[in-house]
Amino acid sequence: MTKSLTGNLFSLENILNLLLVFVPVALVLHWMEATPVAVFFTSAVAIIPLAGLMGRATEALAVKLGEGIGGLLNATFGNAAELIIALMALRAGLHDVVKASITGSIIGNILLVFGLSILVAGVKSERLSFNRTAATMGSTLLTLGGIGLIVPAVFHYVAIGQDPAHELELSTEIAVVLFLTYVLSLFFVLRTHSHLYTGAAGDGEGRGQSHWTMAWATAILIGATVFVALMSELLVESIEHAATALGMTDIFVGVILVAIIGNAAEHSTAVLVALKKRMDLAMNIAIGSSLQIALFVAPVLVFASYLFGDPMDLRFTNFEVVAVVISGAVINLITSDGESNWMEGVQLLAVYVILAVAFFFLPA
Repeated sequence: MTKSLTGNLFSLENILNLLLVFVPVALVLHWMEATPVAVFFTSAVAIIPLAGLMGRATEALAVKLGEGIGGLLNATFGNAAELIIALMALRAGLHDVVKASITGSIIGNILLVFGLSILVAGVKSERLSFNRTAATMGSTLLTLGGIGLIVPAVFHYVAIGQDPAHELELSTEIAVVLFLTYVLSLFFVLRTHSHLYTGAAGDGEGRGQSHWTMAWATAILIGATVFVALMSELLVESIEHAATALGMTDIFVGVILVAIIGNAAEHSTAVLVALKKRMDLAMNIAIGSSLQIALFVAPVLVFASYLFGDPMDLRFTNFEVVAVVISGAVINLITSDGESNWMEGVQLLAVYVILAVAFFFLPA
């Protein structure tokens, strides 16, 4: 079984490596001024293997540094692609796309990524377990992030007639609170309660050994990040025209397509470590990534918007708020007992598909 699993992993890595050919293809199509749809899809596909490289590099670092720091690194560098795409969209003034990508990343990580991780691991094991305290802390922080998105939307409808500047000020101050909470959560994870995030090697495959040195893994992270930034710029330049040509709204493109593309690193890494029965690390990656989006990436984007001269608030659409609240409630139910099975993975995926279909039919 181990030999077969190893072969599958190498096969997946080879497929991702082959997709790197789309990096020069996207650049050539952009230079030739090809159709926006062609540039959009080639740059999008190019980001997937680049994000996968970032994921494998951070997994190599996780082997050497432990599950807690490893999960944090996976979440951080996995979200680097999402942050870069959002910054490019923010610079272009596409606030709706930025907000939609934030929503999509939050619900995508906890529903799609974690759901798929539970499903693939649960097929091989009747019962999956992970640290209950760490899971509860993660889901509670995620609820806090959801509150940070809900309050500006509620304030908008309650304080009718108020100066719009007050809404922007409220969003900025909420962003500061969320950012400070994230910093304190790092202190909790890495210092005062680091023992909750050490994880344990799963039965069978175990933790494994990486053939990548820390220097090589770091170099891969830096190189992949540079190319992700380049591909993200091409993606953002073509996104509006591509969405119109494909009959999709900007919100659907941001919530589903951009979020999936930007979170490709988490998708691949979380599933691979789940196959090795390292559920604590898979959980840290999936839930930790959503936390970083809500408590770190969203505030950073608000701060960065001031630098671009076009401040962005945290007032999301009603349906985006509902989607985040539903996702937070579901993940609380799934992780509350510290164990899971493949059927709960199916349930998370089902909720994601329902929300994705709703976003597709949501009017512009």
